[in-house]
Amino acid sequence: MCMLKSLETLILSSCSNLDEFPQFLPSLKILDVSHSHVLNETIDFSLFPNLEELILIDCTSLKNVHESIGNLERLVYLNMKDCKNLRMLPKNICMLKSLETLILSGCSNLDEFPVEMMKKMESLKVLETDGIPISELGPERSSTILSSFPCSLVELSLKGCNLSDDVIPPDLSNLSHLRRLHLDNNPICSLPGFIKGLRRIDELSFWCCDRLESLVGLPEVHKWISIIGCISLKKITFHSPERLCPIHLGYNRNLVEWECNYKIEPIDRVDVEMIKLLSLCNLESMPAVRMRYPHSHRDPKEVPVQGLYQRAIFSTFFVGNEVPGRFSYISTKSSITFIVPLLLASHRIRGLNIFATYAKENSNNYSTRPSIGPIMIKVRNKSKGQKWIYAPEFYGIPGDGENMIWLSHWKMENKTILQCGDEVVVSVITGPRDLFWVKEFGVELVQEHQDKISTQHNTKSDPNYPLVIGGDLKTWKCRPGIYFLGRWTREDTDDIDILTMDSDEEDTNKEGQEDEPDYTIAKMRAASNNCSLRGWKVRLTAVGFFFTLALVGWSSISQKKKRHSSTSPPGVCNLT
Repeated sequence: MCMLKSLETLILSSCSNLDEFPQFLPSLKILDVSHSHVLNETIDFSLFPNLEELILIDCTSLKNVHESIGNLERLVYLNMKDCKNLRMLPKNICMLKSLETLILSGCSNLDEFPVEMMKKMESLKVLETDGIPISELGPERSSTILSSFPCSLVELSLKGCNLSDDVIPPDLSNLSHLRRLHLDNNPICSLPGFIKGLRRIDELSFWCCDRLESLVGLPEVHKWISIIGCISLKKITFHSPERLCPIHLGYNRNLVEWECNYKIEPIDRVDVEMIKLLSLCNLESMPAVRMRYPHSHRDPKEVPVQGLYQRAIFSTFFVGNEVPGRFSYISTKSSITFIVPLLLASHRIRGLNIFATYAKENSNNYSTRPSIGPIMIKVRNKSKGQKWIYAPEFYGIPGDGENMIWLSHWKMENKTILQCGDEVVVSVITGPRDLFWVKEFGVELVQEHQDKISTQHNTKSDPNYPLVIGGDLKTWKCRPGIYFLGRWTREDTDDIDILTMDSDEEDTNKEGQEDEPDYTIAKMRAASNNCSLRGWKVRLTAVGFFFTLALVGWSSISQKKKRHSSTSPPGVCNLT
């Protein structure tokens, strides 16, 4: 008997025949009678005056909890999960002044909360009511219950409570200390208004809210947000876009707008200036394209031609062989090198237009290719030691015997990114997913009159296109001077290392100089004649070639002196 009086922990879980509690145990701190399926009521808790934890998980016959539970002054943990026949809580549960955790998940027949009493549970930090159909009590009653939760709560789980937009009250200021909120498996369609007022939230979960369409104005969340299984979700925006946290994704096949990450929309809705910039026309006659969407495990979607804003890059994918616009540098190799020419005084660089024509590849030999993107572009300013690698989140899938064109504009309006005399290398890289073969790609340096840039309506003011390469891209900095403008994880580190290597560019470029027609190389070198003396410091492969090129350059300069310099330099697209 003395031994029982000193007992502190008693576990009688899975005792299927247990129908009553043991007698007086004054030192007992933990009592676990989980899975006692015959137990239908508890006895007077005054027998365990020092109880700190009471665990009644899966006591499926339990209907009543003795009123004396309110006398357990030291009780900090009460777990009645899956007590499916429990219909009400004792009213004096509010007297549990030390209770920190209350778990009622799975008590699906609980039809009465001691609403006014719960507000008085001043120590309660964790409340789990998963699976309780609160909305079935009626909108007014449901709203009252939610408003009654104590202000001390740090964690609230309302998974599967059948909560809809009209049930959740817009103001739950009593939850100002909340750090973890789980609204999984509820039929909400938009972000509940009260969430926008939460200032200390660490974890926010909407797992499998399959009717959720938008999350507009998400507050700052310090650790993570989960939207896994939100199959209807289309749009995400943030109250503080400069302070973003990790978002857990999966099965989000309709997510087309994610602030500060990407936005994709039909090409006929894209800004008119961008359409002009890429010389796109006859948009209505463009055939549908099969697009691979991120965060989806389904086959590619067949959709109208889309415009993709991502980071500081705009892209579009369409079927065909004819590339719109004029491209000064075109190659069938994997990289192109050019020298940035001198601009007219009234002009400035706007960026680069880059295209790649690709098809399905038959080869299965891709073991050395990076896996973080099926097709990527790398732009390297060798003169400044900077590099930007881009893997689009969305991309077109060519059919058998079909060519796909990827046309993109890289926004580089920062004056220091591309300057006269800079040597620039642009490369196209393919990865193992979807196995693409790049047949041809090209680069065009785009300039525009400064007055036009400052007055016209363009994508510079578009909140979905806020970045400029050379601006604040620290979020995507993976190495000093190297930025990966795509989605990657720690597991992709080896692939990032492969992508950032420079030897492939050097070797490929040397091959290109041997195999490409002379006019391509000459055109690039002639552009550099307009630059300062450093533009002449380009290594040439033969003395004879250098001499010939010098004569061509001198002749070009002499002719230009005889007329006004009113035209754009070679290799520059003039949009005036």
